[in-house]
Amino acid sequence: MKKIEGHLHLVRSIAGFNGKGRMTPLGDGRTIWDDGTAIKLIPDGWGDDDFTAESAMNVMKENGIEKAVLLQGSLNGYQNYYSYQVVKKYPDKFVAAFSVDPFTEFYMQIVKRHVEDLGFRSIKFEISQGGGMHGYHYTTPFRLDTDPRIGRIFHFLSDYPGFSVAVDYGDYTQFSHQPEAIANLAKTYPKLNFVVCHLSFPNADHSDRLKAELNQWAGIDNIYTDISAIQDIEGETEFPFPRCQKDVKIAKDILGAGHIIWGTDSPWSATFNSYKNLSTWLEATDIFDKKELEDVMYNNANKVYFNEAAIQAMKDADDPALK
Repeated sequence: MKKIEGHLHLVRSIAGFNGKGRMTPLGDGRTIWDDGTAIKLIPDGWGDDDFTAESAMNVMKENGIEKAVLLQGSLNGYQNYYSYQVVKKYPDKFVAAFSVDPFTEFYMQIVKRHVEDLGFRSIKFEISQGGGMHGYHYTTPFRLDTDPRIGRIFHFLSDYPGFSVAVDYGDYTQFSHQPEAIANLAKTYPKLNFVVCHLSFPNADHSDRLKAELNQWAGIDNIYTDISAIQDIEGETEFPFPRCQKDVKIAKDILGAGHIIWGTDSPWSATFNSYKNLSTWLEATDIFDKKELEDVMYNNANKVYFNEAAIQAMKDADDPALK
């Protein structure tokens, strides 16, 4: 079966920053935050202080992954330009999103450069309180659908065909958790595709909460969700992840298989469960029939991220800053 990794992070230089402060590499894939929290960020054999495109392609080849979507996040630090370089070098293997902090003075200049000059047709909003912008803009909570700075970004992006918006807004305990904002934005900008990362942070013991959130998106064609890192969120290491199966069944019932994108959120997620298990677990369940599984594992990501307009824009891009 063909597979697209729908949520992957490359790490050219570890530059993590969130509510815990800065992240510093320690070698052997280990890192430490300024507050003293130490984590294993990169699995053994993938890289000591980085996770490069070449290392990713080795993992992909070993696990039968044809292509991958490169997303940005505060955990690793934005890898925007490296992702651009990777897609230009390996256009048949990768497509990439960029990220920007809308609270910086020149944020619109950054957005325009990445879209107009570098050819990006995806943006990632890592706004979660636990790992993203709400952690380091803690005193100024904001909403994606009403903040005027972010509104300027959406107005600009709506003029570019094939554009997708990925959002990680954390779990329900965080200021950043705003599933209703996704419904509002998708209706306001019907030509943009919205992908909510991590299945809105489910908890199999509280299925009604997930149902209430997903029902807000039911029937809205331009809303998708990826199911990356739900093993980490559910705290599961037992293959094939029975709690995650309950969550995905709910998503299928409400949104349909055509709106679910498989991914892993590696490299970090592959330190909790093997990449092999993360890339094969759905095949070990009876949640989807063959056609539905093909959509979840490949077709949906191909349509949303690897669409013709997005691919062509990056192919045509030529960074004027280097001329």
